[in-house]
Amino acid sequence: MLLIADVPETDQPALQALLPEAILTSDPLTAETAPRYSAARAVCIFVSSCLSAEVMAQLPHLELIVTRSVGYDHIDLSAARARGITVCHIPEYGSYVIAEHVFALLLSLVRHIREGDTRVEAGQFAWQGLQGMALRGKTLGVVGTGNIGLQVCRIASLGFQMRVLAYDVSPQQEKSKAYHFTYAERLEELYPQCDVLSLHVPLLPATGHMINAQTLQQMKRGVILINTARGGLIDTPSLVAALRSGQVGGAGLDVLEHEANLAEERALIAFPQVITTPHIAFYADDSLHQLYEQSARLLHQWQHGQAPDYQVQGV
Repeated sequence: MLLIADVPETDQPALQALLPEAILTSDPLTAETAPRYSAARAVCIFVSSCLSAEVMAQLPHLELIVTRSVGYDHIDLSAARARGITVCHIPEYGSYVIAEHVFALLLSLVRHIREGDTRVEAGQFAWQGLQGMALRGKTLGVVGTGNIGLQVCRIASLGFQMRVLAYDVSPQQEKSKAYHFTYAERLEELYPQCDVLSLHVPLLPATGHMINAQTLQQMKRGVILINTARGGLIDTPSLVAALRSGQVGGAGLDVLEHEANLAEERALIAFPQVITTPHIAFYADDSLHQLYEQSARLLHQWQHGQAPDYQVQGV
């Protein structure tokens, strides 16, 4: 059995056409749903599916996991390795789409788009009190210069004429020349200079809660924080406290630390200077087309006895 889970019903025809033999469901793959698919030999999932050791144990025939995402922190790699299960991800399916969403969030914040729209809808066509912040000449800090981070650097520098300062454990100096940005040697050097900080690193033990009370205090007062990567990069109570004190001037968040339990995020979401979207940065026409086609290609490779591309290292 080939299972494709966590696919909205509106998107299922596109995937079904690519993989006619697959079973599709809109449900994420969890401990509750996995027993229905115990015969599955390959599963294709999204980040809402948490493939823990417990879930994998309910899939005794599982040989392949394909996640329709760049990140794979929702998969227990140790459990997969112990079972000999191949894990693949999609490292590039339209990084510019996610980068564009970064600026959708940023512009909405600094130009008071939500407040302006609400005011006009209420019958008040008045600009007073909605002074925005220009992006030209401001400093954008980009943490992580993989495919998405690089696109953010490009748009900011060449498009908005921002000064872009980046940090990555593996700097891409040629790209920095092409896209007109520079690298900081240490995060501690980057934080105090940024008017805006955008996160583009995977969620790993080393990066979990990298934005916390200590690091927030290192930043310029009134900094704007953008996160389209993983919610666990930010310690929510610390961000709430920094918003209350004015240390953080605003936040644009496409991901949250507690997405499965929004009650824990209520204090954060309630701030008028916080804009949240429900993990839709990736969700656009071009990116979905590429995402589904690449996922199908990996599954076809496996079905024909070939080693699928984009295998996660160490699994």
